[in-house]
Amino acid sequence: MTVKLEMLRTFCVVAERGTLSGAAKILRRTPSAISMVLAQLEEHIGAPLFETDRKSRLTPLGLLVLEESQRATDVFDTSVEAIRRHAVSLVGIVRIAAVPSATIALLPEVIKLFRSTHPNVRIEISDVDSAAVRRRIQRDEADIGILSAQPGDALEGEQILCDDLGIVCSEGGPVHMAHLENKGQSDWSLLRHEPLVANPLCRLVNDPSVQELLASSTLEARNTTAILSFVRRNLGASILPYDAVRDQPDRVEFFVPTNPVTRRELRKIKQNKDRMSAPVAVFWSLLERC
Repeated sequence: MTVKLEMLRTFCVVAERGTLSGAAKILRRTPSAISMVLAQLEEHIGAPLFETDRKSRLTPLGLLVLEESQRATDVFDTSVEAIRRHAVSLVGIVRIAAVPSATIALLPEVIKLFRSTHPNVRIEISDVDSAAVRRRIQRDEADIGILSAQPGDALEGEQILCDDLGIVCSEGGPVHMAHLENKGQSDWSLLRHEPLVANPLCRLVNDPSVQELLASSTLEARNTTAILSFVRRNLGASILPYDAVRDQPDRVEFFVPTNPVTRRELRKIKQNKDRMSAPVAVFWSLLERC
């Protein structure tokens, strides 16, 4: 008898639930049927996986088997999902992991152009931060990544655009009023007038006042829409690129501090493969055009 994936999946559920009855509800099988599966698995392994018949505590070997079982079922589920996605879209699929500002400001126009020549290709977009973009590319969970970087850093991929970072604040709020009092000659210290709504882009600003506010911030968001919602409701001010706020509703002000001017790049990265699929290659080229 060989170990089957369903045995490992059943074992994982029992180990997580701690009882046969609890696992039975999840698996929609009788406790006796589940017990038989576990007995077969232990017989094949040649050692017990649970300390007692109550299945509430794993043996040291059981802990190891649980870790390997979870890894095996995760890989299987990921493969099945990939097959499902490709079956849904027989003409191709483009998986994109992008920082939120790119999702809002850049991707709509690219998708519009792409749809004009590839209307039936499935597009999947993950709205994540730069670190998660890199991870998704490395794990083959995305075909194209779009991340934020500071000009002059160890560069990766290819630059799409470069724009200024600025302060986004509520209209008529303390930061906005201080900016008006300075007649538009502003620096990053104006952020001290309100709590900072932190986000990963704040770490690109090399200014002591920003770093201090980051260390004391009690509110952080990674989604641009959420950040602007918090700012609009007077929960604080934040740092974003202009492209991320230009088409947003009223009651939000944006300005670029002149001391120092800080820029960020949007860069596109891809998997280290010899060839892209045709749809992915087209989308990749359109990113540069837009």
